[in-house]
Amino acid sequence: MPQPPAKTQRGIQSVEVAGRLLQALAAARQPMPLVALAAAAGLTSAQAHTYLVSLLRLGLFKRTPAEGHYEAGPLALRLGVARLSQQPAYRLAIAQAQHLSAATGCSVAVSLPTPEGPTIVHYAHAGKSLHLNLHVGSVMALADTATGRTCCAFQPPQQWLPAWERQHPEASRARIRQFQAELEAIRQRGLERAIDAPSPGVSSLCMPLLDQDQVLSLLLTVIGPSGSIDTGWRGAVARELRACIASISSQLNEEAA
Repeated sequence: MPQPPAKTQRGIQSVEVAGRLLQALAAARQPMPLVALAAAAGLTSAQAHTYLVSLLRLGLFKRTPAEGHYEAGPLALRLGVARLSQQPAYRLAIAQAQHLSAATGCSVAVSLPTPEGPTIVHYAHAGKSLHLNLHVGSVMALADTATGRTCCAFQPPQQWLPAWERQHPEASRARIRQFQAELEAIRQRGLERAIDAPSPGVSSLCMPLLDQDQVLSLLLTVIGPSGSIDTGWRGAVARELRACIASISSQLNEEAA
C-alpha cells in the first residue's frame, strides 16, 4: 500500500526571509552595504531594512563603525563558536594549539577549509610582534601561504580550484599545472612551509589533520619571526607540529572507538 506523502510542516515566512539575509552575508564573507545585502537576499532595500532592524536588536547582525555596513553580530558569532565546539577535532585542536605555541614560542593558527580558502577559527598568540594582521576570520591566500597550499594539497581540485581561479584570474594553464606539482610535493612531505612570505620577516610551517577516511578536517600553522622560527623540514618546530597532529589523531581515534 503506497505511503501518503509527507505533510509539509508550516513555518513562519518572516523567519525564513530573515534567514536569507543571514545566508547572503555568510556567502559574502565580508561586511555588506544595505543595497548589496538586499539584492543578494532577493529583497528590496526597504524590505531588508525592516528585517535588519530586528536582526540588529537580536545581535545576529551589527554595523561597521566607519561605513555602516552590515556584518555578523555577537550572537551569530557565539552560535558559530558553539557549533564548532561540538566538533571533536576542533575541540582537541584548540587545547593542543596552546601547548604547541608554548613549546615553540610561536603563534599557532587553527584553520578550517572553506569554499573561499582556509579560514582561521582560533589563534594562539605567542606574544611576539609580527608584521602580519592575522585574526579569527582571516582567510589565507591559497598560493601565497603555507596554510593555503597545504589546504589545496589535501583536498580534491574541485574544492579549491574555483577559489584559486578567483584569486588568480590571469593565471595560465601552465601556472595551474605548476601549482598542482607543488601540491604533490606537499603531499609527499606531509607539511609545508613559507619563508618570508606572504610578509617579509614572517615564516611558518603548516600541517593538516586528516580524519580516518583521509579527509581534511583542519590545519595547524606555526607562525613566527623568520629570525627565530626553525623552518627546517626536520627541525624542532616541525617535530613539535608532527607530534601535535599525531596526538590529536590518537585522541580522535580513542573517542571513536
